[in-house]
Amino acid sequence: MDFRRLFDILPYQQARFPRQVALARWLGGRWETFSTAACAGEINRVSAGLMRLGLEQGDKVGIFSHGGSPRWIFFDLGAQQAGFVPVPIHASASREELAFILREAEVRYCLVSGQEQAENLRAVQPGLEAFRGCFSMEPLEGAAGWEQLTAEPSPAELEELGRRREAISEEALATIIYTSGTTGEPKGVMLSHRNIVSNIKATIALLPADHTKRAASFLPLSHIFERMVAYAYMAVGTSLYFSGHTGNLLEAVRAARPHYFTAVPRFLEKAGDEIVARARRKPAPVWALVRWAIAVGEQYRSRQRFSPAYRIKLFWARLLVFQAWRRLLGGRVEGVFVGAAALQPRLARLFTAAGIPVYEGYGLTETSPVIAFNRSEPGGRRFGTAGIPIPGLELKIDTTEGGEDGEILVKGPGVMMGYYKREEETRQAFTADGWFKTGDVGRLVHKRFLQVTGRKKDIFKTSGGKYVAPLEIENRLKSSPFIGECLVIGFQRPFPTALLLPNFEALRQWCGENNIHWTAPPYMVHNHKIQQLIDGEVRRANEEMPGHKRIRNYHLLSDAWTVESGELTHTFKARREAIYEKYRKEIEAVYEQGARL
Repeated sequence: MDFRRLFDILPYQQARFPRQVALARWLGGRWETFSTAACAGEINRVSAGLMRLGLEQGDKVGIFSHGGSPRWIFFDLGAQQAGFVPVPIHASASREELAFILREAEVRYCLVSGQEQAENLRAVQPGLEAFRGCFSMEPLEGAAGWEQLTAEPSPAELEELGRRREAISEEALATIIYTSGTTGEPKGVMLSHRNIVSNIKATIALLPADHTKRAASFLPLSHIFERMVAYAYMAVGTSLYFSGHTGNLLEAVRAARPHYFTAVPRFLEKAGDEIVARARRKPAPVWALVRWAIAVGEQYRSRQRFSPAYRIKLFWARLLVFQAWRRLLGGRVEGVFVGAAALQPRLARLFTAAGIPVYEGYGLTETSPVIAFNRSEPGGRRFGTAGIPIPGLELKIDTTEGGEDGEILVKGPGVMMGYYKREEETRQAFTADGWFKTGDVGRLVHKRFLQVTGRKKDIFKTSGGKYVAPLEIENRLKSSPFIGECLVIGFQRPFPTALLLPNFEALRQWCGENNIHWTAPPYMVHNHKIQQLIDGEVRRANEEMPGHKRIRNYHLLSDAWTVESGELTHTFKARREAIYEKYRKEIEAVYEQGARL
């Protein structure tokens, strides 16, 4: 038996390796579990409930949720197999974005996960002609619940459902996912069953997970990365645990005790900060030991024969320090798959040295999403790269404009059907001979590893006529433990400068170690000793960089960048134009001050 459409995956699992725990969710201090057969029953009940609402095949249904859960999966697959098209919406979407998506996609009904989503939906509903109502995953006052949505299918409904399933081809539209983008209004990416299933099959051929393992999921399923990986786990029989712990991610992972989970770079950054913060509160000898172990871990290289001396250091670092880190993540993690943004190589080396292997990948919503990722087999990983392109996908670097770097172009079965209701933008997204233009710039290193060096639209030319890719410099700056976020500036300017948002937890610890009185971030960014520290970190980042790419000045910020305040997209990428506009005066002041580094 094989699977060609997303809703074939549960029957495939039932035939190959039926699970007592296929999906689970954390509820009331314990795990509520669903067997493969129970999942299939829930999915059919969703289908029957939606069919009774009088929807026509091809109608759109929304999922507006702050996180993943078995019910998210049930609704997704139940809608698909009945011929309806799910439209996930990020929980952090503004009311304007929410109204735009619901209106353009003509969403009929929407499933919400909490009170905030329900209230936002009620606020925009009066302006939506096609919208009919919403249901809630959990009991909410004033909203129809899960029990009102689902229904036990009658024999006639099961027969009708069977006919609908058979009529859906692998080329049919499976979902519309709206990308947040760094500028402009969101665009609906149309993905077929073939798009996503081809990506799943290419990935599971190399995925070490199998039916003997369990995985944790805590990222939103509204992102194609987490959604595709969830179905990939299900396709290989891995038990999937959705955690309800939204406040403490370390607690969420530890409760599931997974072998595998997916994460964004920010999770590893926060996990590292929390681990270090805990160690900092220990007696001085323990803290000194942790610092030594971190220094050992940061020297780790994936393709290097370690000296006997380093092997001994690594053994003791793992025994005395890193073993505790593994316990904080449940004690049996065999792999963390990281995507959505660039990961600091320092963190990848450190966690991997600690016995928590990190595998970075790269992809887009438009490519379903995986384009490349680092592998677990020997020789399949390079820190600082996005890994090797997946099987079945063609990739080339367009260097027609000269230089080693060029736009990343791809072809393959995972590339989207197009943008919803946007024929011209779809046409512009492809070359004349059918290559999808990712908009990202990169290079192939060591012949087969993809290294992404920036966004094509973000590359700027200085007033001296030199081209600069800001992402490359930003990643160097963020390799410092004292720099959390940064944005490099320099379009038509004499030299690059940067807006730097410090890692204030690391700075607080450093101040404690150096007898510097700590007050609050708005004051500490003006502290002379802290500025000297950051000067040194910027100078280190400038090493081995050509002169025209070196940061000559910077401005320290004190306010965090968030999705809610508009500086970050839903996938935590910087909205450059919004940040430029917000800090225009500070940028001008830096250039008036001139070069000083």
